[in-house]
Amino acid sequence: MPFTTNGASDPLNDHIKIKQSGWKGRIIPCFRPDDVTNLNIKNWRENVAKLAEISAVDIHDYASFIKALEKQRAHFKMLGATSTDHGVDDAFTHELSAREADTIFQRALKGRYEQDDAGRFTAHMLMEMARMSIEDGLVMQLHPGSFRNHNQFVFNRFGADKGADIPVRMEFTRNLHALLNKYGNDSNFRLIVFTLDESTYSRELAPLAGHYPAMRLGPSWWFFDSIQGMIYHRQKILETANVYNAVGFVDDTRAYPSIPARHDLSRRVDCDYLANLVARYIIDMEDAIKMAEALAYHLSKKTYKL
Repeated sequence: MPFTTNGASDPLNDHIKIKQSGWKGRIIPCFRPDDVTNLNIKNWRENVAKLAEISAVDIHDYASFIKALEKQRAHFKMLGATSTDHGVDDAFTHELSAREADTIFQRALKGRYEQDDAGRFTAHMLMEMARMSIEDGLVMQLHPGSFRNHNQFVFNRFGADKGADIPVRMEFTRNLHALLNKYGNDSNFRLIVFTLDESTYSRELAPLAGHYPAMRLGPSWWFFDSIQGMIYHRQKILETANVYNAVGFVDDTRAYPSIPARHDLSRRVDCDYLANLVARYIIDMEDAIKMAEALAYHLSKKTYKL
């Protein structure tokens, strides 16, 4: 199932045209509000103004900002969206009071927010996105740990998202504590966590996903969407988190012709991993076949509510 990643103020005109065309295929949007939840984003105030225009909400304070985001999420959902995505610098979550959030938001609107305001506001907005996910049913995806556009020469010449996204060290146990303690046991919430920091697979992510009912682990991502990367990912997470707290294979490549090959590689790696368990009499063949089917198809379909 193909998804497109769209900003909070995107009118989704292409999706509307697809829906009106009568075409039988299905391409669905994914709500990614980073352009308005990260105060450090270039043109943040202009992005908020666009959000106000597209949502028909007069954004003058934090409460109206939240109302506009909720309206846009509903618009995305009407056009088939089942998930949100958040490309944050780190996984820090922290809940502010409504007054604190509004104070930071008002400072940002005036272009005078303080040094630590951006981190605190983004951390709070992750909490808000989790709350909204429980209310509207959209699955929440978290993609932290990427130093994006690392190569300034490439960025200046070709623009953003041209391959120079480099992994950075992550911490999840403490950073996700606020979010998981408040929402991690809610059966209506689903949080999928990806990372580029392989060192956290078995130390933090697998135990967290194995414990909190709401949390799932995304597949190996970006550089680690490879044979050795996939093998290492399975070895480090599946014993603790188990197969059914993973989401199968999800591919976010921009190289569309490579998608079938990448999915085929993932299926082969999963079958190799499961065959090894069968050979060591840890699981039997019947269970291995069920797990292979789950990893290849059923888990992603169920997790993303497709």
